[in-house]
Amino acid sequence: MQLADAIRPRLRINGRHHALSRWHVGNRQLAQAVSLAVVAVVMIPIVYLFLGALSAGTDGVDYLIRARTLRIVGNSIALMLSATLLATLIAVPFAWLTSRSDLPWRRTWLVLGLAAMVIPSYLTAVTYAEAFGPKGILQSVLEPFGVERLPGIKGFAGAALTLTVVTFPYIVLPVRAAFLHCDRSLEEAGQSLGLNRWGVFRQIIMPQLRPALSAGMLMTALYCLSDFGAVAVMQFNAFTRAIFIQTESYRMDKASVLALLLVGMTMVLLLLHSRMQLRGRHYRVGTGASRHLEAQPLGKWKAPALLFCASVVFLGVVIPLLVLFSWLVGHTITDPVHVPLTLLLHNTVGVSAIAALVVTLAAFPLALLAARGASHFNRWLVNLAYAGNVLPGIVIALALVMFATQNMLSIYQTLSLLIIGYAIRYLPFSVGATESAFAQINPRYEEAARSLGLSPWAALARITVPLARGGILAGLALVFLNVMKELPTTLILRPIGFRTFATRIWSAYDEAFLSSIALPGLVLILVSALALAIILRREETVA
Repeated sequence: MQLADAIRPRLRINGRHHALSRWHVGNRQLAQAVSLAVVAVVMIPIVYLFLGALSAGTDGVDYLIRARTLRIVGNSIALMLSATLLATLIAVPFAWLTSRSDLPWRRTWLVLGLAAMVIPSYLTAVTYAEAFGPKGILQSVLEPFGVERLPGIKGFAGAALTLTVVTFPYIVLPVRAAFLHCDRSLEEAGQSLGLNRWGVFRQIIMPQLRPALSAGMLMTALYCLSDFGAVAVMQFNAFTRAIFIQTESYRMDKASVLALLLVGMTMVLLLLHSRMQLRGRHYRVGTGASRHLEAQPLGKWKAPALLFCASVVFLGVVIPLLVLFSWLVGHTITDPVHVPLTLLLHNTVGVSAIAALVVTLAAFPLALLAARGASHFNRWLVNLAYAGNVLPGIVIALALVMFATQNMLSIYQTLSLLIIGYAIRYLPFSVGATESAFAQINPRYEEAARSLGLSPWAALARITVPLARGGILAGLALVFLNVMKELPTTLILRPIGFRTFATRIWSAYDEAFLSSIALPGLVLILVSALALAIILRREETVA
């Protein structure tokens, strides 16, 4: 038994944790009803994919067991594991440095580091190809030192690097929120029992981080499986690229078979996620006031920590910005289709804000079921909500087009259908962050509020939601920032004439007008970074 378990008393009722056994029945039933409606919407693309796969018949089975298809599976798994591991190794120390240490300018480092997630993966991949390719910027810098030609970056290495850089913030946000809510008294108790700083981290802090770390790693793995931009630009033959090729050739039956295989891999990930989660208690059980977290002095490690943060920011943000600026000032600007930046800004921010609010509201009952109403039915209900995130945006969009044209023509090519597409794709981002926040809140607070006369939902609104505000805002931030850069869903489901930064950047790249990518790309990065800074401003800080 770990030392943390010895310090924290266990409260069990009939073999189940107190937090999971005393949730109000009315709350659970209403949350289940709303969650069932949300999951029904999420399952629409999967139902249509299943129907499309059935239409393939025996040809679909033959295609599934081909050696080429098996190589695609192996490529996708290798890419997912590599990028997730690298992102975790970067995210955990970065989250600790920007939350619990005396790192100089830690809020600035945080915003600059997280800005990597607002740059579209295909834009990051294009700038990396320009910077690190055989004839790129790095090659020109190294030529005076006798380096005549760098190896090509495209392929597995380029795709893994790109996905690592754009996904590590998905782990940073929930892990950093967990760091800020760790109980200082537990750490002091561990130190009083003879643990050094590494022992305290491993036995006291790490168990408290496990729900947030598990949720962040799941989001990263799902992103790696479903991303199209990085693998397309880096020409790596993974699932999404193969699905896109089949879709582009109008072989929707084979595309559906591949997509269903992708859903199957998602289910495997979700099962592993459920087993890895710590099913114990992650909230503070003491009755006194919570101890104020103190910044840990870095001492002689301050310079290496600054170098680490600077390297992360340089790789994730500075290199793309340098390439974009070089395109902006080094080429003749050609804009074949002029779209006012004010219109792009209005459309992008507006639809992103609406989608983020809708997704946050939809995720709320699912997160409550996961944290307070644990059962096999509720867990599978929550797991099904994650299915839409692994589907490529183009598959979700095409399935919704088929659904709307056959059943609800009135919402075809409207903002409502576009927001539904965003919600299906990014619902897990909000569910994971909100669930980890609820898991750290002692349910006795709600019980105390009810004993004072509050109704169950009043206690939830006045006690639980304010305490979980950091996690809820983290989920809202993830959805908002990802909707801003979402491309396939926007291209297919947008109303006629509706343009965003993402669609403008892609059209310029597709027509090889690189100089036209620079300005909307830079504005997109700036707006996203400002939005992220505003959202994080309300987060708790350490001294």
